[in-house]
Amino acid sequence: MDHRLAGILEGIGRVRALVVGDLMLDHYVWGSVERISPEAPVPVLRIDREENRAGGAGSVVANLAALEADVSVVSVVGDDPAGTELLSILREKGVDVSSVLRLPGRATTQKTRLLARVQQLLRVDRDVETLLADETARDLEQFALARVAEVDVVLCSDYGKGVLASGLAKRLAAACRKRGIPCVVDPFRHADFARYEGATTATPNRKETENATGVKPHDTASFEQAAKVLIEKLGLDFATITLDKDGIYLREKGSSRGEIFPAQARAVYDVAGAGDMVLSVLGLVLGAGGSRVDAVRLANVASGLEVERLGVAPIAKAEILRELGGTGAPPNLARKIVSEDEVASRLAEFRRQGKKVVFTNGCFDIVHAGHVRYFEFCRGQGDVLVVAVNSDDSVRRLKGPERPVNALVDRQTVLAGLAAVDLVTSFDETTPARIIERLKPDVLVKGEDYRDQVVVGRETVEAAGGRVVLAPLWPGVSTTRIIERIRT
Repeated sequence: MDHRLAGILEGIGRVRALVVGDLMLDHYVWGSVERISPEAPVPVLRIDREENRAGGAGSVVANLAALEADVSVVSVVGDDPAGTELLSILREKGVDVSSVLRLPGRATTQKTRLLARVQQLLRVDRDVETLLADETARDLEQFALARVAEVDVVLCSDYGKGVLASGLAKRLAAACRKRGIPCVVDPFRHADFARYEGATTATPNRKETENATGVKPHDTASFEQAAKVLIEKLGLDFATITLDKDGIYLREKGSSRGEIFPAQARAVYDVAGAGDMVLSVLGLVLGAGGSRVDAVRLANVASGLEVERLGVAPIAKAEILRELGGTGAPPNLARKIVSEDEVASRLAEFRRQGKKVVFTNGCFDIVHAGHVRYFEFCRGQGDVLVVAVNSDDSVRRLKGPERPVNALVDRQTVLAGLAAVDLVTSFDETTPARIIERLKPDVLVKGEDYRDQVVVGRETVEAAGGRVVLAPLWPGVSTTRIIERIRT
């Protein structure tokens, strides 16, 4: 919990960010494997669904958009369906793609990942290795340098596909220094790092650092030596070396030594996208005028959240705030209390992992032993339990002006503290019909007292292939009876 960092992040407004780099389309094919092919010793993937996301520098762009920055991008894509889809994804996020060139005859880089639930079986790349034509490179440089005057920070995301191969990063760094804004670079592992000379900072991982400096970063002494070489060789203001499970090492120019900012232990699903997240948050905080140390600390938190996701997925600003305890609840509880939009996003992620979503709702004004047994029953119906709580106004409409006894935030915090509950959200209507329609859970649970009543949301759930389950009731306990006993 770090309320100071939460305050810093919450205070960051609409940073204007320019991303220059190699856009890609990430294509995910999700399914299940139940048998081995009779044709060859390979699994047969039965496809359930497919999804496209912005990848490469597009991942950085999507991250910044989720962090509520105003983002523009300079890049190239092919004049092909993949390029059209990628630009459509970015436009939907509010990104300015007017400086992205469509190149006939050039394929948009696309990475297709085949996944059986959470296990990646295969990745198929449609790639381009050819350099950009001189005229195209000149056009990109003209677009990028013109944008420098309009933004607070420039981020260079180099995936070795040609956008930054012609010395553009070096000239962008010089333009940024002239204007007094930061230029942050995520380098390509096989690049000559001289192309990044003059940047504010670079964010190489262990292998990239070793390739660039000849120093293998494995302990404090080697971290210090490698960072010193990077600063001197590239003229950086500070070096930022990402150390996967060990966190991030920061050393500033002129300092005799740096500092390791340890990563928090995580249940790692996928390390893809962690480097993009570090670049994004560093750029956001530095672009807002924040300190280098605070930028690294926040990047550490955000990249930790990223590795808990399957595939490359943006992390919303609100999620980072909850992790930092910005909601006032302990971080492990605050992470469960989410908006309706975030529930929808998280459920999409759970479903990609093949998990079954269970939903229930209620006022849950005073949580008692009957409720605890009820939630345990609900959780036993699937893999993820979402509890939607009536807002205070909604409770008053249902129960009268003296209810709720406990305010919404208190009710949600208590529910988040139960091990059986995975996510807690709220709704303002009298019934949960709308939120059920949006979330379409696999299982809807209500109490047995609804056996002879209409279960709101039944038609929606069953039409989507789900089911409704009535949970047993435990006699003798109810919120109303507890309140009456207290009063008497």
